[in-house]
Amino acid sequence: MTLQEQYDAAMFAFSRGEFAAAIEKLEQVLAADATYFDAQLALGMAHYRLGDFARAIAEGHKAEALRPKEQLVHTNLSLFYMKSGDKVTAEQHGLQARIAGWRAENQAAAAASPDAKSASDPELQMAKPKPPGVKVIRMPDKFPDQPWKKK
Repeated sequence: MTLQEQYDAAMFAFSRGEFAAAIEKLEQVLAADATYFDAQLALGMAHYRLGDFARAIAEGHKAEALRPKEQLVHTNLSLFYMKSGDKVTAEQHGLQARIAGWRAENQAAAAASPDAKSASDPELQMAKPKPPGVKVIRMPDKFPDQPWKKK
């Protein structure tokens, strides 16, 4: 089985509420690839679902080491700390989650901007349309009849 298939099997067990089996499978995935972020994140949540908050926090911090600015990591850690009774640390991670969310929104907005990449490289800038020319209307030498004026 590939790592993705092993991860999928672990997530299937997790979705069925078989958290111990999911933990075992996720640990196998992480033994093969310690940088598999999704498996590390899910492992923390599986421990949380079993009520092992200390282990969930430890696994959550391992996920944080892989992606320190990931919103979901801090959301999970906030949940884990809150359930373990450490409200102050939970609020700190909640704030980090909000900051990560704002950062992601700003990056998405910047990427959606048509000039996002071209702003840094002038060779990639799109040609600007030329402003429309001014149309000159030539006035006749003699104005047409003006019926409202008396002669």
